[in-house]
Amino acid sequence: MESPLEPRKRRGRLAAGLLAIDAWLDSSLYELRFRAQQFWENATVFFRRFRVKGWRRGIIELLSEAFTLGAGGSVVMLALAMPAFEETTSDWRNQDDFAVTFLDRYGNEIGQRGIIQRDSVPVDEMPDHVIKAVLATEDRRFFDHYGIDFLGLFRAMSENMRANSVVQGGSSITQQLAKNLFLTNERTVERKVKEAFLSIWLEMNLSKKEILQLYLDRAYMGGGTFGIAAAADFYFGKQVKDLNLAEAAMLAGLFKAPTKYAPHINLPAARARANVVLTNLVQSGFMTEGQVLSARLRPADIIDRGERKSPDYFLDWAFEEVQRIAAKSGVHSLVARTTIDMNIQRAVEESLEYHLRQFGKEYGVTEGAVVVIETNGAVRAIVGGRDYGASQFNRATRAQRQTGSSFKPYVYATAMENGFTPESVISDAPISWGGWSPKNYTRGFSGRITLTTALVKSINTVPVRLAKENLSIPPIKAMAEAMGVESPVSSHKTMVLGTSGLTVMDQATGYSVLAQGGVVGTRHGINQLVTHAGQVVYDFNKDALPPRRVLSEQAVASMNSIMVQIPETGTARKAALPGIRSAGKTGTTQSYRDAWYIGYTGNYTAAVWLGNDDFTPTNKMTGGSLPAMVWQRFMAYAHQNIDLKPIPGIENPFVDPATVAKADEAAKAGAEAAATDAADRPPVLSSTTTRTLRDIATFFQQAPAIEPPPEPNTLSAL
Repeated sequence: MESPLEPRKRRGRLAAGLLAIDAWLDSSLYELRFRAQQFWENATVFFRRFRVKGWRRGIIELLSEAFTLGAGGSVVMLALAMPAFEETTSDWRNQDDFAVTFLDRYGNEIGQRGIIQRDSVPVDEMPDHVIKAVLATEDRRFFDHYGIDFLGLFRAMSENMRANSVVQGGSSITQQLAKNLFLTNERTVERKVKEAFLSIWLEMNLSKKEILQLYLDRAYMGGGTFGIAAAADFYFGKQVKDLNLAEAAMLAGLFKAPTKYAPHINLPAARARANVVLTNLVQSGFMTEGQVLSARLRPADIIDRGERKSPDYFLDWAFEEVQRIAAKSGVHSLVARTTIDMNIQRAVEESLEYHLRQFGKEYGVTEGAVVVIETNGAVRAIVGGRDYGASQFNRATRAQRQTGSSFKPYVYATAMENGFTPESVISDAPISWGGWSPKNYTRGFSGRITLTTALVKSINTVPVRLAKENLSIPPIKAMAEAMGVESPVSSHKTMVLGTSGLTVMDQATGYSVLAQGGVVGTRHGINQLVTHAGQVVYDFNKDALPPRRVLSEQAVASMNSIMVQIPETGTARKAALPGIRSAGKTGTTQSYRDAWYIGYTGNYTAAVWLGNDDFTPTNKMTGGSLPAMVWQRFMAYAHQNIDLKPIPGIENPFVDPATVAKADEAAKAGAEAAATDAADRPPVLSSTTTRTLRDIATFFQQAPAIEPPPEPNTLSAL
């Protein structure tokens, strides 16, 4: 049995142990504090030797701050450099490995892309005056800087300030090459930052001679030519080795603005620009005035090739399609039979330029892009900007711009697939979603309305209410992607009002599903790829994936029954075609930065975007104004002299006069005037006739040659 004293003894031992631990902690902490104070005192005494006063202290403080800022700046610079260096992961040296000749839908040659243009001429084999003319004009200190010429940039800024306009560029040849190889002409701060880092990367990985070689081989030189060798042949019918000083000066003047100074378009402007290049040669010290005098007195003459204008934006996109399609074939020298219709292409270019010239200043808009797709999926026209020479950035296939209300049809199409009808009633009333309270354009509300009224009047609260209370975001996102949108679609709730950035090609592809009865997968720009020997490498009708249905016929009919009312009585009355029923939707983004109109008939779907490259707001331009007018002008032309097809779900392709009478008379008059101004479209062959003629031509090309009978022996005949 345990003694009564045992618990007391255990408690005593425990208390003694705890007291010992407490004493150890106290003594250890005291010792640690004492040693820390001693260390700090010794360190203070040691560093006191380095203490400076007066002006020396100021220098030390500045160096210290500089080190701190430099360390932080290095981290920021690394973060900015990473996206730029990701651009170099592709096989950029061999991007022009393909050699492709392009034909239009009728078999006419429209241009070339890739190495077929001309074999590269080594820099060492080019005449000295050719190299000097380029360097004197584009980058005088090319061999002295490391990618970025700060002295040249300062000089250009000074000259521009003195002239109160942009008269000199500050970009080095390396920077221009970085833009040509990896980037676009989009005017953003992000692009300029990437350009600077990539310029340094090129200088680290390539020699000066290699940089200059790539620049001369890949720069756009006007007339559909790339590289100085191709330009020498196109303009002068010569090899680079045979160019004289006057011709070299004219070519060197093309790098700045190849379309503006292209000699086959404007020879006087090209000669004036060449004279500037000759002046640059003298000012840079590369040549004397006496050496350039002969070139001034005898300016270059060119070969008369007419005003040939190739559809360069379409060719750039089609070239990417060829590379994608033929990548596994192993054949790189090809003839591509494309889908482009040059009549429609020219009509689109004319309409865009006409309206930007007439109304661009009034609306504060400088750029636009258009894509036209026939209901069989063939891409008939692509315009990626006003001037390919000034900017090769394809705004139709690469620029992702917010869509505004033009995204709403994807929301309504999802609703139609989920049991809603055009007559379904929903409330147009104030709504909040996670702190977001969207407003209508008119700032008012209409109460309970049908989905037809909501889409025709472009009410904002209704698609938001559909997404929040009935559909949710994922099905809407999935529907947009299923209808052919290839750009990333945001999953944020604001996406229902068009905050996602889509391309013009995305919009044309998505809306064409409604024009084709709910089918997707038919869009194409290449009909056939054949070798120069006539071997078929790819045929769209045989090799393309079969189309698939993404919208039911009922959903398509419901959507089209609403969409046809928008050009007739809704927000797009300026897009109404004379006597022809069309459907479409306008779109305008916040601060009027982007304006859209995407419309379709039973024959064609076309998407139009207008805005500014630097994202500056326009002067209150809406999708129902200038974009609708651009669309109306070229679509009125495209529908002349063809068999009109009805829009799926709409029996009659012609406009009911009674419906037209209800539309705004002023908008109707403006549309008719624009249609009257449009040029008449020449009659074209039907697709069946075109296919038959092409088959006949192929038959004769492949048929064995018939040998002529042998000539009689003259001696034996005698």
